[in-house]
Amino acid sequence: MRRVVVTGMGVISPVGNTVEEFWQSLVAGKLGIGFITRFDASDFKVKIAAEVKDFDPHISMEKSEIRKSDLFSQYAVCAAAQAAQDSGIVGTLEPERLGVYIGSGTGGMNTFLTECEKFLAGGPRKVSPFFVPMMISNMASGNTAIKFNAQGPCLPVVTACATSTHALGEAYRAIKFGFADAIFAGGSEATINPLSIAGFTSAMALSTKNIPEESSIPFDKRRDGFVMGEGAGVLVLEEYEHAKARGAKIYAEINGYGNTCDAYHITAPHPEAVGGARAISLAVEEAGAEAEENIYINAHGTGTPLNDKAETLAIKKALGEKAYQASISSTKSMTGHMLGAAGAVEAIVSVLALHNGVIPPTIGYREKDENCDLDYTPNQAKERQCGLALSVSLGFGGHNACVAFRKI
Repeated sequence: MRRVVVTGMGVISPVGNTVEEFWQSLVAGKLGIGFITRFDASDFKVKIAAEVKDFDPHISMEKSEIRKSDLFSQYAVCAAAQAAQDSGIVGTLEPERLGVYIGSGTGGMNTFLTECEKFLAGGPRKVSPFFVPMMISNMASGNTAIKFNAQGPCLPVVTACATSTHALGEAYRAIKFGFADAIFAGGSEATINPLSIAGFTSAMALSTKNIPEESSIPFDKRRDGFVMGEGAGVLVLEEYEHAKARGAKIYAEINGYGNTCDAYHITAPHPEAVGGARAISLAVEEAGAEAEENIYINAHGTGTPLNDKAETLAIKKALGEKAYQASISSTKSMTGHMLGAAGAVEAIVSVLALHNGVIPPTIGYREKDENCDLDYTPNQAKERQCGLALSVSLGFGGHNACVAFRKI
């Protein structure tokens, strides 16, 4: 079997639009959540979100590309451009051996909302000819492939909040089994708009405290829901021998992946966490965890009452007593929940935690929950050398995903 490594990373996030800024913000415990500025939320029950700030797509895209793409696609292309520059992958292999696996939970929701408003106000002739190609969820992958002439395997993944962890896992397998030599893998989301906020609020998924510092508090007993985030994360996954031959910088090896479904409920996790536990177990088993090595887990950790309890149980079922020695954090406490982008962004955190020997914190943590009794790295980052990192994502529909990274 071929080995697969991470040779490039790019991120657009509520706490930074470069990998360096993003990582420094997380280590410092910087909060990316604030009151919504994209629209007037004064009549909404939920008034806060984790918005991307100071985003300029012109850095990586032409005006014509921007005009014909939704914000979620722009986030993806710009994150991929960072990853491409970091990796130096473009031009080192045949286009047919370079792929793109970038997913999105909702696709062009802003375009969908805008065009519906135009249709209702002015009829069918007011709808943009770019409506469909701007809206459909595959265009983050499609536009990235066009940008970098990636003619190999190209697909989006759509598994709600597990989207980009699945994208990474499937890209890993495609390279491992010889279908590509390198793949841009990740996810993108841009859903901070009135319809999305209203929908998630009605589903009782969002925190309604409207206090930025106290709303995204994973594993804390006071948690009452997640905070909507947005952005993109893209990693360049590459076959190890190809990366070594061209002298690429190697951040870590990806060598484990678990993909399961609860088959239980459209939004709630299985109360016994059987699917989540199995996804973690599959990733750990494939990665070959050593008995004495330190483990870092970037938890899904949304801050909803059911998720954090079930995820804690899943970790304990998968790792046994080793769960109590693992360093865990939920960086959603700072970025909010970036939905389809969350898994890729958190995979970047996992890789950097291994690479730098630092565990980022779970900020806002004050009150212990008896059902959440592991080490969640409360409030302060800590130095710890880990040999294995796990990034866990759990999505609506019962989708569970876990990817494992190892130092190399």
